[in-house]
Amino acid sequence: MSRVLNGIVAMCPDLGIGKNGDLPWSPVRLSKEFAHFRRMTATASEKGKRNVVIMGRKTWFSIPERNRPLSNRINIVLSREYKAPPAGAHYLAADFSSALRLVETELAETADQVWVIGGSSLYKEMMESPGTKRLFVTRILKQFDCDTFLPEISPDKYRLLPEFPDVPRDLQEENGIQYRFEVYESIQQ
Repeated sequence: MSRVLNGIVAMCPDLGIGKNGDLPWSPVRLSKEFAHFRRMTATASEKGKRNVVIMGRKTWFSIPERNRPLSNRINIVLSREYKAPPAGAHYLAADFSSALRLVETELAETADQVWVIGGSSLYKEMMESPGTKRLFVTRILKQFDCDTFLPEISPDKYRLLPEFPDVPRDLQEENGIQYRFEVYESIQQ
């Protein structure tokens, strides 16, 4: 597959990404961080095309109902149990490879960038898949209690890019929580 796979995630220092099906820092809202997520996942690079967001079933249901589907994006939900997409989702795929096949076949003419947005096992599968991958990480600089974690970003497999277009490099702060945006790219073996 020639398409670059993008993953986007916000994580605590211990790689924690979730707690009880929500963000670890909930109910605190990080509006600028959310705006970054939206801008990165919704902004297509080709006119007339839309980005694809691929997520697991639990991630889909963690999105407030009023925000589903994520607007201006093709929403693919992964589930082995469902026979049809959950209400509001555009497509259902049994697994990650099926979702990628869907993007390369049925959605080939309309899909632009592919974004994996969670959960943990889906990030792991994306990070270990062949081809070029990028991880857009919001590194939260405060520890919160977590029960869901991102796999380690191995320096043998990923390198931190010094900069990336439209990704701020300076320290961010909202509601007393500091964070940085980082972009990692897979190292071709």
